[in-house]
Amino acid sequence: MGLVLAVLGCRSVAPLAERETPSVKPGINEEFLKPDLNPRQWVERFEKEGREVFDHRRELVAATGLKPGSAVADVGAGTGLFTFLFADAVGASGRVYAVDISPVLLAHLKGRAQEGGYGQVATVLGADKSAKLPAASVDSVFLCDTYHHFEYPQPMLASLHTALRRNGELLLVEFKRLPGVSSDWMLTHVRAGQEVFEAEIAAAGFVKLGEPVKLQDNYVTRFRKVGP
Repeated sequence: MGLVLAVLGCRSVAPLAERETPSVKPGINEEFLKPDLNPRQWVERFEKEGREVFDHRRELVAATGLKPGSAVADVGAGTGLFTFLFADAVGASGRVYAVDISPVLLAHLKGRAQEGGYGQVATVLGADKSAKLPAASVDSVFLCDTYHHFEYPQPMLASLHTALRRNGELLLVEFKRLPGVSSDWMLTHVRAGQEVFEAEIAAAGFVKLGEPVKLQDNYVTRFRKVGP
């Protein structure tokens, strides 16, 4: 009887121990998971004049400090706006991991890579809690208007920390979220402002190095991995 009670007791405790942190922004990625998603629609939205990160794309690539032979993870690669600029920066001897949670966008990106002869580009289907990258596989992680799409920032940041090599760097490009200034859509879509996001990243084992590029609608912050 005592054994049965002990087992029942363990069963009652187990769900508490296994409880997972809830999503910080449920449903934010639903649009990108639709099987009938139209890549051309997103190319027109992401890769157009007037979108600030598109207009300043070369400055942002330069801010990563990539060199020939470097390995970089373009997390939230989308249509490949930065993926192929990174591929040019690292050259044939480098490696670009284009990570996204959308199978449709990854298929589109893979097709572009094949057509353009970018053999250094590898597509990676990420998950909501992991970028699915090998440990110590990259020198740099690039997040452009992507961090606010992380439903589970703690495990995702842990996976990025693991994927980075010693002293690897993370470049964060995110929307400015300013109550009283930003649009209602922005205040609803982006869950928190710069201080909160930077604090979360710092708590995950990164140290802030500075803000290498000054933009109007976005902020750009460079971090370095701390620890092995």
